[in-house]
Amino acid sequence: MKVLITGATGLIGNEIVRICEREDIPVNYLTTDKKKIVSKDNYQGYFWNPNTQEIDIACFEGITAIINLAGAAISKRWTSSYKQKILASRIDSLKTLRAGLDQVDSSQINSVICASAIGIYPSSLSNFYTEDSKEKDSSFLSEVSYAWEKEAENLNTYNFKLSVVRIGLVLSDKGGALVEMKKPIQMGLGAAFGSGDQWQSWIHSSDLARMFLFIIENELEGIYNGVSPNPVNNTKLVKEIAEVLRKPLFLPNIPKFVMHMILGEMSNLLFASQRVSSKKIEEEGFVFNYQNIGRTLEHLLLQRNDSIVARSSQLKEFTS
Repeated sequence: MKVLITGATGLIGNEIVRICEREDIPVNYLTTDKKKIVSKDNYQGYFWNPNTQEIDIACFEGITAIINLAGAAISKRWTSSYKQKILASRIDSLKTLRAGLDQVDSSQINSVICASAIGIYPSSLSNFYTEDSKEKDSSFLSEVSYAWEKEAENLNTYNFKLSVVRIGLVLSDKGGALVEMKKPIQMGLGAAFGSGDQWQSWIHSSDLARMFLFIIENELEGIYNGVSPNPVNNTKLVKEIAEVLRKPLFLPNIPKFVMHMILGEMSNLLFASQRVSSKKIEEEGFVFNYQNIGRTLEHLLLQRNDSIVARSSQLKEFTS
């Protein structure tokens, strides 16, 4: 197996690369920054520019699977121009991949996985969404996810297995939402958002990376939810983070209008509620290593603190 990854330097891409290195799986990756092109054993970078559909077709050499994670971050203020960039970056990346595939012999490629998001499902406190759910709404993230998946469907003209992973709230100690959520809690300023009842369908970053590779190895196709089996509401998530960090929670919940004044339309990310099922991927045989939110947070938030304490102790022994 040899994998081509777009978005390899992002949070999820980095985790997939780490697993590939551990399992001796060669990786090619595409980057828009020529300074980030690295060439070493089992890890080779290539340039592309989705804005102009430019791609170095040498990136496809020997590839048996493609993981597409490319897209502008959604965690920046949603101005009109940046909303356009969020959408265009996802669509243009897929169009560029297809343009590249049209120039090579793709018969050796067995699987292609395209990222999407659970934001495609409408916000609801009561619904439990599966991959077969057809509901959609007019929210920006739903529209982006829907357009993203429609563009991915254009890859169905090839002979490989095509799958889509709708990604939930990714928890990692290396960046993303958890790192930002813990900051106010560490300062004693943590609080739930709005009612706190909104569902957060989360997943540990390593489980998500393993899921992508599991889909490739088993040549699965179709849509899969990239979430853990046990979603929690926002109040539960904030309380669990505070408990692991041993910090008090005494502030009232933060009203929606306050966050809207600070973040604008992007504040919808904090209040959207999607309770999403992981049953389909589990029925294929995938086993989650992290299913309990408390233990997951302990692993992510305490292991780094423990390593810092250990290094500090070692330094004291060395200098004493």
